[in-house]
Amino acid sequence: QVQLVESGGGLVQAGGSLRLSCAASGRIFGNYVMGWFRQAPGLEREFVAAIIWIGGSISYADSVKGRFTISRDNAKNTVYLQMDSLKLEDTAVYYCAGGAIPYGRSWSRVDGYDYWGQGTQVTVSS
Repeated sequence: QVQLVESGGGLVQAGGSLRLSCAASGRIFGNYVMGWFRQAPGLEREFVAAIIWIGGSISYADSVKGRFTISRDNAKNTVYLQMDSLKLEDTAVYYCAGGAIPYGRSWSRVDGYDYWGQGTQVTVSS
């Protein structure tokens, strides 16, 4: 069992930055993929970024490439999402997720992840 707890959300002006953290506890295996998703009111949950727990593989949604950076600190069992140049459309609840996604399967599918955090609100104002 893996527990995920997000933090770092808040209110920020457009063009600003925030860093989200996801603290993981429990048994995390090297092949786990840790992802960030977001969900705006009335919309489906969508993929933002993902990183493999051991190794260098990273994936981003096109909408955040060049603005968001995912990283991890294995010693602290924490995954981060640095969000820069925030836009109004980045407003959403951001969720951390983890799972043992088989090689070759997409990291962007919600149903590929076994564990989810409770979410943290990010609001970008004009």
